[in-house]
Amino acid sequence: MRSFILAAILFVSQLLAQENTTIEDIIVPLVEKHPDKTGLYVLEKGGEALLTRGWLADRAIKTIDVQYFIWGNDNIGKLAAETLLRAAERGVHVRVLVDDFLMSAESDEIFAMAYHPNIEIRLYNPVHSVGVNFFERLAKMVIDFRGSNQRMHNKMFVVDNMIAITGGRNMENQYFDFGHKYNYRDRDVLLVGKVLPELSDTFEEYWNHKLAKPVKHLLKNPFESDIDWAPQDDRGDNLDVDKEKLLKELDKVTRERVNSIYKNLHAYAQDESNYLPEVRQSMAGITSEVVAITESVYWLDASFISDRPGKNNTWFNFNMGGGGDSTTALAQLLNSAKDNVVIQSPYLILSSDAWDLFKAALARGVSIKICTNSLAASDNLAAFSGYSSQIDELLDAGIELYEYRHDAKRRYDLVKQYSQYKEGKLPIFSLHAKTMVVDDSIVFIGTFNLDPRSENLNTEVGIIAKHDELARAVKREIEIDMSEGNSWNVRKDGRNNDTSIMKRTKLFFMKLLPLKPIL
Repeated sequence: MRSFILAAILFVSQLLAQENTTIEDIIVPLVEKHPDKTGLYVLEKGGEALLTRGWLADRAIKTIDVQYFIWGNDNIGKLAAETLLRAAERGVHVRVLVDDFLMSAESDEIFAMAYHPNIEIRLYNPVHSVGVNFFERLAKMVIDFRGSNQRMHNKMFVVDNMIAITGGRNMENQYFDFGHKYNYRDRDVLLVGKVLPELSDTFEEYWNHKLAKPVKHLLKNPFESDIDWAPQDDRGDNLDVDKEKLLKELDKVTRERVNSIYKNLHAYAQDESNYLPEVRQSMAGITSEVVAITESVYWLDASFISDRPGKNNTWFNFNMGGGGDSTTALAQLLNSAKDNVVIQSPYLILSSDAWDLFKAALARGVSIKICTNSLAASDNLAAFSGYSSQIDELLDAGIELYEYRHDAKRRYDLVKQYSQYKEGKLPIFSLHAKTMVVDDSIVFIGTFNLDPRSENLNTEVGIIAKHDELARAVKREIEIDMSEGNSWNVRKDGRNNDTSIMKRTKLFFMKLLPLKPIL
């Protein structure tokens, strides 16, 4: 019998997922056996993380709460939107909270999704994209530079308040191994049990905060232009109009246009030409052939860390420091290290406070290894400029540095889709995972980058879990990423320049700019 393995969806061994299997059927018995523990599974592969989200959304009964920094308007973004629409159409209450900064969806599509009675969409700190013109955006940056830079970097996907995913992945092609220019080596965790109320409470706090603005308050009805609000006779004189009649006509036109968008979205999701064969085949089979992996879940003690909405932002506040709850929690975790710390972060720019923490740990005899992006792998030249200026200081302090390769050999193990690309036209493989392992016993996986922006500006979330076996397993994954063929050892191999002269030239000039506080 044909089957495929999708880890961590069910958390129960030797159980086939049937069409009528609900999340409650699976989760409740497991949680009852471990009433004081959190169930955790690490989603290392992008395809695995995507299908898990799809499977959960298709089995949601009551609610889906979604929170992301980026929701793209590409294939994955459209597929995810269509999945939520289908859930809403069967009666699930869907709430979507997305940061405004990189919002790319068309206004009529956003309006149409929010028009559905079971879907609510809010944008966090909308001063850049939706419903804002150039002059309003410029004024906000001048008047409140810190506020305009304070973004919601959280990523959460919570279904029926019973099961959730959090970690580094946004809702866009490259986070699930379907990017054309970049693909990200990332990491999420699937959670059930004791910690779930903390995620649900955090979502509620953000959802109800003054910075979370309903789309319906930001966007005008994009279909109003279809109605002639001021008809004129042949001489150009205004005619008397029945406003109530026009409003009814607008309502009719809006419903027709919205339903057309829904129809097109469903058709897009069903069109096999829009997706690689592996995605279509997996999505088609997932509802009937999910096989749970024996002993895949860790039951452990865990805590969820989260910044408060706004994160130190006050009106006319141009101070770029201040820290936050997530910063404090991770500082305490680093301070607890007695033997070794292993870190993955796509960006590595240490503030003076972070330097103090690392130097104190090194002085205690703690070994520190950090894996970050090489210049060839990085898609954020500004962030790399901050790291590049600190490389010698990091090495002199005794920190072991590993730069992730753009052509890491692991990509063939992690990304099945590479079989679809012609050799020489492969996407750049870039690190995006944010993880720290302390003393082979404690793991942090979340959204926090090792840079001043995560430390002081952006809101962040993540899970801190205590479990020796889990910690060793995650550490092994990071050490594989650090190994030869996947990363360059900076002390041994020197600074990597395996990239274009143009990129190196841009980096040179970028390093001259005073950008560190917002990197």
